[in-house]
Amino acid sequence: MTQHQPPGREFGIEEARRVLGDVFAPWVRDLELSIEGIDYHPPPNAAADWQPGAILRMPFSERLCRNGGIVCGQALMAFADTAMVIANLAANRGYRPMTTVDQTTHFMRAVTSSDVLADARVVRMGRTMSFGRVTLSGASDNKPVAMVSSAFAMLT
Repeated sequence: MTQHQPPGREFGIEEARRVLGDVFAPWVRDLELSIEGIDYHPPPNAAADWQPGAILRMPFSERLCRNGGIVCGQALMAFADTAMVIANLAANRGYRPMTTVDQTTHFMRAVTSSDVLADARVVRMGRTMSFGRVTLSGASDNKPVAMVSSAFAMLT
């Protein structure tokens, strides 16, 4: 076990929430993200392309908006990066130190006055690298806001 996951603690949504609160920088915690769910076991009759991951929510706040009441891209990118870390925790079934190597964001439309949902999925988890994708959607209409692909280096 690492220093971030106490011995004997089973990985689940509560452990993922604990890591979200304990490991990330204070300004990331200020986004008030919540973990809606994690997937690390394929459900019965799962499709062949099933991937482990996590669903997170970023609540709407005027503090995250740029001119015109649009949630700024910087907040969305930080949200996607954080969601992908939690998805990696789910795939790994526990905390593992990692760092972002690459993140590419394609913005599709503006989001205003709405929470944002992140569906983060681990496409491939290797010994030293992880690759993933995140779909950001407006919570009020479930329409895509951005698509993000990322790569992480596993540090231990």
